[in-house]
Amino acid sequence: MARKTVPGVLGSFVHVDSAVEAISGLKKKGFRDLTVYSAAPNHEIEDALDQPVSWVRLFTLIGGLTGVTAGFSMTIWMSRDWPLLVGGKPIAAIPPYVVLAFELTILYGSLFTVAGIIIMSLVKSLKGRPYHPSFSDDRIGIFVPCGPEQAPAVRDLMAHAGSEEVTVHAA
Repeated sequence: MARKTVPGVLGSFVHVDSAVEAISGLKKKGFRDLTVYSAAPNHEIEDALDQPVSWVRLFTLIGGLTGVTAGFSMTIWMSRDWPLLVGGKPIAAIPPYVVLAFELTILYGSLFTVAGIIIMSLVKSLKGRPYHPSFSDDRIGIFVPCGPEQAPAVRDLMAHAGSEEVTVHAA
């Protein structure tokens, strides 16, 4: 089965300023679904993309709240199921259970975060979009999905912004 490719234009940039200029120009032209490849996070690129906050942090919050609830409810339920009176202390004392609740908060939060990353990655799949290995080393790549009628304008914009190499990918 042939691999389905997304038609568009892929530009390779050496300098962050050039990539930010290209992103800003593409945003002004109305292109919103940009894919940017970079070896390291860059605040200028993130600001230029102006993307909404990721939903993964909600998964982490739900996991943490589930963990703390499970930690306290499990320990209180177990102490009431097997009551041991020690030195006149209450059967379900909260302070000793904080450690277990904290550990389950961290465990559930991290597991839910991994699940959130997987789910959100499946929602926005990058399959079929071109990639070059130099984007993991020292270059910044910008892929703009567009039709063949828009490709020359996008190619000119990227070349004018300072792209080292611009390639047009057909479907």
